[in-house]
Amino acid sequence: MRFRPCIDLHQGKVKQIVGATLADDPGALRTNFASDLPPAHYAALYRRDGLVGGHVIMLGQGNEAAAREALTAWPGGMQIGGGITADNAVHWLDQGASHLIVTSHVFHDGILDRERLARLNRLVGKERLVLDLSCRWRQDGYYVVTDRWQKFTTLRICPEALEELAGFCDEFLVHAVDVEGRCMGIDTRLLDLLAASMPAPITYAGGVASLADLERIRVGGHGRIDATVGSALDIFGGLGLRYQDVVAYHDRLAAPV
Repeated sequence: MRFRPCIDLHQGKVKQIVGATLADDPGALRTNFASDLPPAHYAALYRRDGLVGGHVIMLGQGNEAAAREALTAWPGGMQIGGGITADNAVHWLDQGASHLIVTSHVFHDGILDRERLARLNRLVGKERLVLDLSCRWRQDGYYVVTDRWQKFTTLRICPEALEELAGFCDEFLVHAVDVEGRCMGIDTRLLDLLAASMPAPITYAGGVASLADLERIRVGGHGRIDATVGSALDIFGGLGLRYQDVVAYHDRLAAPV
């Protein structure tokens, strides 16, 4: 298991937001943290500590310059997501992203658009694509949500779906949206579902509040599911986890036996 760091951008600033509140109504938005430091500060920090494979996420419009700043601080070290389409995919790779994270572009009216997905695959290559399968629970399972995590799609997370989609991408990024940004503990039911079928590497995000939660991901994911942490980290104003403790945990797991 690896720790995958994040840089979430909203209105050009590094922020931590409660995921399910990112709606059209600005009054509904709950922000846990807004940084006075530039995105490049966090990218340089992750580069110093060798935390490869983190992600820069643009939450809405107006974040392009901030995203370029982060990628410039560590070319090839971080992935980029948020508004990625076939029209701008090559541009973001040219800006220094290692991978492109896509969600909404490959869904149409809540249905997986395999033609768009295949086009992206041909354009940049399977090895440069990450599918964001962030999801919420609804009645009989976890369904992928798009458009700032507000719109349910028809795609239910299951072994068969993961197996098919793994043919198009290098990795999956899965936010447990119902607990994202709440520092209330991980969604173990979702973790168990992901661990049951891993046709491609998976990074889990959502609810991590302590080192004990990271250890639950390691054990529940049989050491194969990576993790990202946001609001609980002290560098993002959190009280549950010291960044240096998480780096030390990551390094212990990566050390040869």
